[in-house]
Amino acid sequence: MIRFIQADDVLAIRNEVLREGRLTPDECRFPNDDAEGAFHLGYFENEQLVCIASFHPQNYKEFIGKAYQLRGMATLESHRGKGFGNQLVNFAIVYMRGQKVNYVWCNARKKATPFYKNLGFETISDEFEVPGIGPHYVLYLKIQ
Repeated sequence: MIRFIQADDVLAIRNEVLREGRLTPDECRFPNDDAEGAFHLGYFENEQLVCIASFHPQNYKEFIGKAYQLRGMATLESHRGKGFGNQLVNFAIVYMRGQKVNYVWCNARKKATPFYKNLGFETISDEFEVPGIGPHYVLYLKIQ
């Protein structure tokens, strides 16, 4: 089941999955987590939060239109491969379409790019390194 959740709800999974448990929950906050218009989604299996994603109002460079940046997408290792992340992103796309959002973009880890491409995202950057995390690409999806 997909639910809108609070920024605080995503911190534990962000730390476990994206930072390998190396940080405190507060260190896993993003600057725009509480920005006006930001929203966070969680996929719950048997009332356990197992997959998360955050969406912040943020344009990408010179791109025009209403935009959101997808950040902090993560699924607990024990729940990967079940389609929860796919469902979460598709739910967000439908929601953003209703909010008249033009596009969504993200900085995706190189190993996650096939996941996003299967959802219709396209690569719009060269590979770049995020210090301490690894190689990334910028990915883009036109919503309307």
